[in-house]
Amino acid sequence: MATNDKARFTARLAISAQDIRDAQSLRHLAFIERTGAPMRVGGLEQDKLDDRCRHVLIEENATGKLVCCFRLLPLKDGSEIDKSYSAQFYELSALRGFTRPMTELGRFCIHPDISDPDILRVAWAALTRFVDDEGVEMLFGCSSFKGTAAENYNDTFALLRERHLAPKRWRPKVKAPNVFQFARRLRRKPDANRALLGMPPLLRSYLAMGGWVSDHAVVDRDMNTLHVFTGLEIQAISPARKRLLRAVAG
Repeated sequence: MATNDKARFTARLAISAQDIRDAQSLRHLAFIERTGAPMRVGGLEQDKLDDRCRHVLIEENATGKLVCCFRLLPLKDGSEIDKSYSAQFYELSALRGFTRPMTELGRFCIHPDISDPDILRVAWAALTRFVDDEGVEMLFGCSSFKGTAAENYNDTFALLRERHLAPKRWRPKVKAPNVFQFARRLRRKPDANRALLGMPPLLRSYLAMGGWVSDHAVVDRDMNTLHVFTGLEIQAISPARKRLLRAVAG
């Protein structure tokens, strides 16, 4: 999974318990310390799914500093969808009918003190290699917005409603007790510039490749976020985009 030696950043799979603790520590910094969410014991953001996932670390070559991490939960098909993290928050029975391999992408975070577009590029290169190697046909997960005030993202949610709702055959239903049903409540014409400014970079990447979202956002006060279920069918990615991703992935 490593990139070439000339790259500034390298992606690799975690191979030790310390690697996973390092990822959990970065997650705590990004998701807890910098967001105002309730602090976790030991300064680690962790849950039971960590033991079942493959963890990807992106490090700065010159220093070895961990700058990004995420985890991957492979599923043989939609019959295993209830094992996912997302299933805690969304009613995903429609996706049980997906008959090909799926992978949940979760806990994606970039070090909050580092801003470099190459990090996201390296992350997608690593994902591309994983998808090709494992024969994955759908990526999915929760895309998070900072804070729980939905009105801060009205233009973004209006844009999602207008252009990017999940196909009805896969669309998640409401399960969480506290949600913002933007597809029902927002009828405004979105300001595209404000909408894109409010959209998380990972979600923008998903949508640029043909991804889609749930028709509601979950209000997650434990993580101090709003999030939408996000899916990307690999066959929906254009041939040109696939060629570009594979070129970057090497």
